[in-house]
Amino acid sequence: MKKYRWLSVALCLVLVLGLGAAASAAVEGELEIFSWWAGDEGPALEALIALYESKYPNVTVINATVTGGSGVNAKAVLKTRMLGGDPPDSFQVHAGQELIGTWVVADRMEDLTWLFEEEDWFDAFPEDLFGLLSTEEGIWSVPVNIHRSNVLYFIPENLEKWGVEAPQTWDEFFEIAPKLVEQGVIPLSVGENWTATHLWESVALAVLGPDKYSDLWAGKLAWTSPEVIEVWELFGRILEYTNSDAPSLSWQQATDMVVEGQAAFNIMGDWASGYMSVTLNVKPGDGYGWAASPGTAGVFMALSDSFGIPVGCPNRENTIAWLKTIGSLEGQDTFNPLKGSISARVDSDLSKYDLYLQSAARDYQNDRIVGSLAHGVVANERFMNDFATVMDIFLANRDARAASNAAHVVAVQSGMAQ
Repeated sequence: MKKYRWLSVALCLVLVLGLGAAASAAVEGELEIFSWWAGDEGPALEALIALYESKYPNVTVINATVTGGSGVNAKAVLKTRMLGGDPPDSFQVHAGQELIGTWVVADRMEDLTWLFEEEDWFDAFPEDLFGLLSTEEGIWSVPVNIHRSNVLYFIPENLEKWGVEAPQTWDEFFEIAPKLVEQGVIPLSVGENWTATHLWESVALAVLGPDKYSDLWAGKLAWTSPEVIEVWELFGRILEYTNSDAPSLSWQQATDMVVEGQAAFNIMGDWASGYMSVTLNVKPGDGYGWAASPGTAGVFMALSDSFGIPVGCPNRENTIAWLKTIGSLEGQDTFNPLKGSISARVDSDLSKYDLYLQSAARDYQNDRIVGSLAHGVVANERFMNDFATVMDIFLANRDARAASNAAHVVAVQSGMAQ
């Protein structure tokens, strides 16, 4: 009996390995991956591609990266290709309205609900995340990572020298800001227009709380309501303690101001953590510190790079294999430590991540998750483009009521309000 049992096990193994080899062999030809990951982010994508190629050696991966403009250039090229009937096999896109409000509403993406069921991903990703990936009609992309938007960065040694602590609320910020100004320190560094929007979303979350913040993007809270006007008023007060040369600075330069001791704080996504630890060699913990942006403790404002299946993509089976790779535990833990982001999965091996990313992963698994405005999660591209103009006008005149009224018009025109 023992002999036959082992024969049976051996036969099963042969069948399983044979089927696996056959499946791998069936995935062959080419796979075009379209993204804007280059420079410091390039090695993470290359590692993910190498993992895919090791699993599917009969596929040649075309790394179609469009550099420059923090994705702006890539999105312009992608729009031309999608509208011209020449979609890539899969493309990088921020999960949420950047994808749903642009390509899903135009029936240009495949529903991936079946893939999430097949791969048991409903247990692998937190429930709140599905609200960002989905509509009532389906699930539209596979998240390869998670970034956190609402992070306050500082240098602990500098704060100790200046006699202040990281503020937990904006009231605390206004208490310490004059002390910093007296010492010739800018309380909060800001960069070009989109970094102002990035700051604005954290202020909005602090004023509105996660429920009303979500209501704003669902069209349930009016842009002209007293609460939203209060967001703009508080945002204007905060800007009084920022650097006057902000429009001419990149986000990296705004981060440099904190590292070099010119500014006390900066609110940025956790790619700033990767920039400081890898490019500037300032390590998390002793080198730089972090906290949730004032008034947002317990809430994780998320954005996610993701990939889906465009309708009519040339190599559909190869694309499915790509999505399985990037959604897998191995894929996420290969990519994210190099990218400076955390896994979208809740079962990752945190020992592979640095001190900051371990902290972010714990918050991601325990905090309330809401979506980022500045990075395409809660608003479609038309709203985003016009909101940038609203922001420019507000930065010039600081008129809270006028900004609320203008944002309301933008929301109506982009289909996000009535």
